[in-house]
Amino acid sequence: MVEIPASLRAAGVVQVAAYALPLSRRFRGTMVREGMLLQGPSGWGEWAPFPEYADAAGAAWLAAGLEASTGRWPDPVRAQVTVNAIVPALPPLEAAEFALAAFVESGCTTIKVKVSEVGGSTVDDLERLTAVRDALPGHVKLRADANGAWTVDAALSAMWLFADLDLEYVEQPCASLDECAALRAKRPPGLIAVDEGLRLAVDPASRQTRDDVRRAADVAVVKVPPLGGVRSALDIAIGLDMPVVVSGALDSSVGLSAGIALAAALPEQPYAAGLATGRLLSTDVTATPVVPRHGQLHVERHVPDPEALAASAMEPERQLWWQDRLARCAALLADRAGTGSLDRPGETIVLPSSRTVVLPVEDPAHSSPPRFSGPADAARWSV
Repeated sequence: MVEIPASLRAAGVVQVAAYALPLSRRFRGTMVREGMLLQGPSGWGEWAPFPEYADAAGAAWLAAGLEASTGRWPDPVRAQVTVNAIVPALPPLEAAEFALAAFVESGCTTIKVKVSEVGGSTVDDLERLTAVRDALPGHVKLRADANGAWTVDAALSAMWLFADLDLEYVEQPCASLDECAALRAKRPPGLIAVDEGLRLAVDPASRQTRDDVRRAADVAVVKVPPLGGVRSALDIAIGLDMPVVVSGALDSSVGLSAGIALAAALPEQPYAAGLATGRLLSTDVTATPVVPRHGQLHVERHVPDPEALAASAMEPERQLWWQDRLARCAALLADRAGTGSLDRPGETIVLPSSRTVVLPVEDPAHSSPPRFSGPADAARWSV
């Protein structure tokens, strides 16, 4: 059992469980997904900042987990969410087989393909994208995700190289918003989406960031955990006043519920959400992994299965590492409130780089979850 920090227990958390899920394929340099599940009066939430993330980032992700387990999410405006499948940076034949299997099994008609892998080239990317395109029916849409790896000139060359593939967009071609804006000013053949450019901004909720994102991109990618929860991510998405794509962070099926809730609460869903990551996991914490049918996910909360959770238990030394990390991040949230507790209505928690959480003053049984403003985490791990 994981020891629950006193501040989390005071906030309503009654159980914490650690998990380690093997991946079906190496993805972004790892073969295992680790994290923790939090149970509270609202149900289960997930806390799974990647191991290399600093505690300040982990604290923001923890607030999102607390929102899920002790707060309330916005009401959905749709019962199903259209999602895209994702293809890792595999060799062309493997990528094509992976994409075709995803299309046949899930019915997803949008596929995102990872490009710009370390040690690879844009020619490798072109071969991968071409193999995927050739393996799929013509009506299936393709996206490419570069995770900010290219310079402006390299991104422009790559987008022209990919022009005949009719990509829906290229996600985060360059690292910064300024670079993406410079690329966009050169009128590349296709749309640009930003992910890291938004969530790594000094203040994602500010007017300056909104203006910078609109200048740099045609589409914004929004993720729940680094933005502190569904409600704060929804506020940011609406404030951008531009097409938005909700994406996940290689979540378990329990954690995926938050991304689904955000996608379901958006006024419109012009693009498929990046939430069909279940095929990347070999096992899950639920009895039945959450995977799309006919290209959609039902809007519902998912709970862990005791047997599946037990089978996914971490090794003791890793659990201790995560328990210590949880205590530090919980203490960071509480210390920024100046109380050592997370259950004081009206307290303001100030995280590094001006991120704040205002704890609600309503009846805790019916209150909204903590609301955030400020920068997302500084790590560049992305799905």
